[in-house]
Amino acid sequence: MDWRSAIKGFQSYLKLERSLSPNSIEAYSRDIEKLYQFADREGFKRNPENIVLADLRDFIVWSASLGMIPSSQARILSGIKAFYKYLLMEDIIKSDPSELLESPKITRKLPDTLSVRDINKLIDAIDLSKVEGSRNKAILEVLYGCGLRVSELTELKISNLYLDIEFIKVTGKGSKERLVPIGASAVKALKIWMEHVRVHIAVKKGEEDIVFLNRRGARLSRVYIFMLIKQLAEIAGINKTISPHTLRHSFATHLVEGGADLRAVQEMLGHESITTTEIYTHLDREYLKGTIIQFHPRS
Repeated sequence: MDWRSAIKGFQSYLKLERSLSPNSIEAYSRDIEKLYQFADREGFKRNPENIVLADLRDFIVWSASLGMIPSSQARILSGIKAFYKYLLMEDIIKSDPSELLESPKITRKLPDTLSVRDINKLIDAIDLSKVEGSRNKAILEVLYGCGLRVSELTELKISNLYLDIEFIKVTGKGSKERLVPIGASAVKALKIWMEHVRVHIAVKKGEEDIVFLNRRGARLSRVYIFMLIKQLAEIAGINKTISPHTLRHSFATHLVEGGADLRAVQEMLGHESITTTEIYTHLDREYLKGTIIQFHPRS
């Protein structure tokens, strides 16, 4: 089988059988494209079914020579393992060459977070005199108050808001739904946006159930949310490179620092594995260590 046919079939498998989002499918596809580049180079030329374990190990060395860091290599290898699992299921190959492939050792980098004070400065930087001000405040309150991914925010539906009982239903990775508590500040900001501004927007067909819209009545893009956060950080004088995900990290960190149960945080974030959530216990330790160094008389 040639690479183009294999990649196309893999994309269909990810969409139909694994119900992955378009963003995840695109990421997996990019991973396999890199392996294709490696396998199709001059003097090598291998089809997917001809790749063996030694080739995949050479691929790791090759990707490292291009400057790819271990965490990026590990992510790509995850995509390659999924690709060969698909080929095995389809009987295109008889054995999986990636089965014994080990990922490069990586150290888990602690994500950047904001203090509660910085979160407040970010929200206070919003110009509420502008038409989009109440919407932007609701966006930040929901991102931080519920720990959403940016795609979960842009896809948030009115029919999934249960503000009377202070919950929202979120569609996360792999189209998995979860209920997330929403606090009073976020509820108040959402109601102001929905009841006083959004009702006056001519909504584009098909977008009637989307919470956050632009002036043309269409849903906001992920890029817009990134640009908004960056702009507000500059206005607020926050000298960090932050993104919507920084608010999600801050949400989790502040919960753990406040003594929240790790399993509860895992549920709210929509993490499939508790090990993903455990990084916030490391953040908590860093916080405790910093507190001791700062305030202990013998430090």
